[in-house]
Amino acid sequence: MTNKVDYDHELHRIRKDLGYDFMSLALAEPAEYDYVIRWKYASGNTGERYKRIVLQSGRGIAGIVFKTGKPFLISSVQEDVKPDYLFNYPITKMENLNSIGAVPVWNDARVAGVLLGGFRDGRRVTAEMLLVLEAVARKGIGELNGKELLLS
Repeated sequence: MTNKVDYDHELHRIRKDLGYDFMSLALAEPAEYDYVIRWKYASGNTGERYKRIVLQSGRGIAGIVFKTGKPFLISSVQEDVKPDYLFNYPITKMENLNSIGAVPVWNDARVAGVLLGGFRDGRRVTAEMLLVLEAVARKGIGELNGKELLLS
């Protein structure tokens, strides 16, 4: 018997604990020749449009974090992203996010997902907040164990 993880509930708890307006988890899915990354679960979302975003590795916020295994921070979308480049970050537009931070979620020494937190109002994600988000991801989320290294 397999227990299904309630990622929506976990994201809701993390979002409330950390004080974000929006929290989402992107996961990789197999595609015809490679894989794609989709925002699968969310808390604080304004609708279901985020689920339609499909990214390749290295594209968009989730794709960049997934490919590099490094955190990603845009403290102010208005100040840090030129209007012509907003299409590269569709989650910010669909959820009306003004500040975002995203971190890799590891599982058995591989990046298995991306955890993103964001604000819609004037609050900003800071480097310190990104470290806290990273610490949460390293504890594991659902079936993703958060382990970046495997000790043999």
